[in-house]
Amino acid sequence: MTQNAQVQKSIQISCEDNLLLLKRQQDASVDLIYSDILYGTGRNFGEYQDLKPKRDVIERHYLPRLIEMKRVLKQNGSIYLQMDTRINHWMRILMDKVFGYDNFQNEIVWAYRTQGFSKSKWSEKHDVVLFYSKSKAFKFNLEDVRETEISESTQKRWHKEIKEFGMIPTKKNGKTYWNSPYSPPRDWIDMNALPQAHTERNGYPTQKPKELIKRFVLASSNEGDVVADYYLGSGTTAEVCKELNRNFIGCDINPRAIEITKNRLDRDESGWAFSFL
Repeated sequence: MTQNAQVQKSIQISCEDNLLLLKRQQDASVDLIYSDILYGTGRNFGEYQDLKPKRDVIERHYLPRLIEMKRVLKQNGSIYLQMDTRINHWMRILMDKVFGYDNFQNEIVWAYRTQGFSKSKWSEKHDVVLFYSKSKAFKFNLEDVRETEISESTQKRWHKEIKEFGMIPTKKNGKTYWNSPYSPPRDWIDMNALPQAHTERNGYPTQKPKELIKRFVLASSNEGDVVADYYLGSGTTAEVCKELNRNFIGCDINPRAIEITKNRLDRDESGWAFSFL
């Protein structure tokens, strides 16, 4: 958790195939990779055409990119790739192959609420985020991502601490919570997806909440570090990095994604260097 007021701050964004960008990057030049990747739905989202949900297609696309991602990561770097259950089993195999089984850290579940449900099976309301490190010496800023509330369902296990430290219960969505400095982050995140009318919305169909990505950036990078997103989409990672004083490198093959990202970044703020290619 570096406190450095003189950190060089830059955001570099290009409209190109991510494999081209990766091949230009220097070895061990990136501290953290986060990407909300192509999910293999086979759908045309208007903004982009997704990959077909076939194993050979997924492996052909991702294997060369994962190899390059490992190369550009620093020795103490980490990678988070977000997807859903269509391809997470194939991606886990590929990431084990490239990064090593022993460097698998977490399979994180993001559980969300959206409209629509299935009447014939369990409704699909979660994404998977695979978290790998490049080595055993990876960054993890526990104090930046501790969960600060405990719910009524777990308060019995915390009754001594609640009494000792005088924690004051508060009501939230009909449930009781106590502020707590003790709770480490778990491998599941219960957070709503962005409603269509949310002020954060920018028109991109698969946009993710800033608060979700902030957790990964805070956990696995420090101020002044370089964070990369090779599936830029609506530019949420770029905006989060700017707010958290991380340098950012990203790309997307879709010109519309680059335009949306440009529009959401305040480029008049001093102390930042912007590059759009």
